[in-house]
Amino acid sequence: MNFSGESPVAMWRSLLFVPVHKERFVAKADSRGADAVILDLEDAVPSDAKALARSGLAQAVEHLTDHEQPVGVRINVEPALALQDIEAAAHPGVATIVVPKVETPAQIQTIDEALTGCEEKGGLPVGRIRLIAMLESALGIISAHSIATASPRMAALALGPEDLATDMGCAPTYESMIGPCRHLLLSARAAGVVALGFPGSIANFDDEGTLHEQVASARALGYTGALCIHPHQVGILNEIFSPTDEERDWARRVMDAYNAARQKGEGVAALDGRMIDLPVVRRARAILARSRHETTNSN
Repeated sequence: MNFSGESPVAMWRSLLFVPVHKERFVAKADSRGADAVILDLEDAVPSDAKALARSGLAQAVEHLTDHEQPVGVRINVEPALALQDIEAAAHPGVATIVVPKVETPAQIQTIDEALTGCEEKGGLPVGRIRLIAMLESALGIISAHSIATASPRMAALALGPEDLATDMGCAPTYESMIGPCRHLLLSARAAGVVALGFPGSIANFDDEGTLHEQVASARALGYTGALCIHPHQVGILNEIFSPTDEERDWARRVMDAYNAARQKGEGVAALDGRMIDLPVVRRARAILARSRHETTNSN
């Protein structure tokens, strides 16, 4: 497959679901501040509006890309609907397809094959459109690593807390979701893909205090972004998943100290009484890369 560089998902802090059949929502989606808009063909669209939503997908994608808004598409899980959705989503403006309710690697491989066929038929670069797998059941969480490595298209694993909680027989609280969050993160990192989510309910957009705490917990674990369903959630995700001024300053000082040590022929350096070696340098570089990305996208 001909991948065009690193997946943009790695830099996305907020991925906002927008139902495709709601034209007024699509029209305003690029003004919400989300790093990516996920045009939804699945849960947010009633059964009798699926065909309508699919028929309007290309226009919605073009509207958003005209406004330089990164775009993804969430497809349906039923095989017949999924194939139709993939055919519609194989569009030059689509960066990623979000696959819901993934439980096995075979599901991802089937989507990969169908998408490859659509790309070839449409003259698109094969492999450019990446995949985000939503894990929304106990089986999905347990199978996380095998799902994350099922295809070179895989860009991220995303927690689906509402369905997962139902499958577990509980509510999507911090206590019930922190375990799955940790497992998903380790599985994603071991596979070299992004982890998206936080330990709590994605449906919570009114209780900003709780949302802030839960997203901060996800960031402390190592998460870099999350899905959201309401514009009110976007600002909190962007704020918490962005490097702080203190982190940026630390990263710059780390790189200055490391570069100075290298000029002297030394492999390690010291800063504030701590040793600086390659793992610390990699962490500093990642912080600075995210900072540059956010600065570029805010201009």
